Amino acid sequence: MKVALIQKKYFGNKKKTVKNTVRDIRTASVVGAKLVVLQELHQNEYFCQSEEIKFFSYANDWEEDLKFWAKIAKKYSVVLVTSLFEKRTAGLYHNTAVVFDKDGSIAGKYRKMHIPDDPGFYEKFYFTPSDLGFEPIETSIGKLGVMVCWDQWYPEAARIMTLKGAEMLIYPTAIGWFDGDSKKEKKRQLNAWINIQRSHSIANGIPVLSCNRVGFEKDSAGVMEGIRFWGNSFICDPQGEIIAKAGKKEKILYATINFERSKEVRDIWPFLRDRRIDAYDDLLKRYCD
Repeated sequence: MKVALIQKKYFGNKKKTVKNTVRDIRTASVVGAKLVVLQELHQNEYFCQSEEIKFFSYANDWEEDLKFWAKIAKKYSVVLVTSLFEKRTAGLYHNTAVVFDKDGSIAGKYRKMHIPDDPGFYEKFYFTPSDLGFEPIETSIGKLGVMVCWDQWYPEAARIMTLKGAEMLIYPTAIGWFDGDSKKEKKRQLNAWINIQRSHSIANGIPVLSCNRVGFEKDSAGVMEGIRFWGNSFICDPQGEIIAKAGKKEKILYATINFERSKEVRDIWPFLRDRRIDAYDDLLKRYCD
C-alpha cells in the first residue's frame, strides 16, 4: 500500500496553509497514495510557543474543520490523518488527530495523551490530556495506531496500541530546534527523536510513520526565540529500517508498506510471545522508590 506524509511549513495564515496542503493531498492521491498523513496542528502556526488566550479562538472552527477535511478525504479517496484543535466545550480543549476514511466518514479520533510543558512548547496551557486512551482506529486500509508528537517518546503507548491490534504507528508531530543550541546538541536531539521511534517499530514489529513540520516560526509574544522545525519526516519498516526519509524542506514523502513484512519479522523475533506480563506491575507506579 502506498502512503504519503505531507511535510509542510506555515504560510502565514490558515487559508494559504490549508490551500497548499490540499494541493499536496491531491498530488499524493494522483500518484496512488491510499493513506495521507498531515503534521501536528497543520492548519495554523505552532501557537504553543507562548501562553496567549487569543489562540483558543482557533478551536472555534472545530466543527467546520471536520466538515472540510471530510470533503477532502472523500474528494481524493484517501484515508486522511489530520491534526486539529478540538473545542469540546468552553474551557476544555484537546490536541486531536481525526482520521477520515476514503468515503469522508470519520473513522475515529485520538486525543493527545502526553502533554508537554517546556520552554517554547507550552501545551498544557491549551490542551487537556485525553480521556480516550490508546485505541487503534479501524479504517478501510487497516487498523491505525495514531498518536501525536510527545506521545512518540513513550514505549508504553506504542506497546498498548500494538497489543490492541494496530497495524502501524502514526505520529503527526511538531518538533524543532532553538537556533541557540549547538550543532552537536541539535544532532543529538534529532538522532534521539528518530531512534526512539525506530525502537517502537523494532519492539512491536510494525511500521512507524512520523510526519513533522518544517520552517522557522517566531513566537508571536516575543518571549521565545522561535522554533526551527527540523522536518526529517520518515517511514520505517517493522525491523526499524528507514525506507523513506525527508530532509529539512517541504516534501511529500512516499513509501510502500508491506503488511506481510510484519508477520515475517514477528515470526523471527517473537517479542510479544516472550513478554513477562506477570512481572510488569511496577510500570503502573510513577517511580519505584
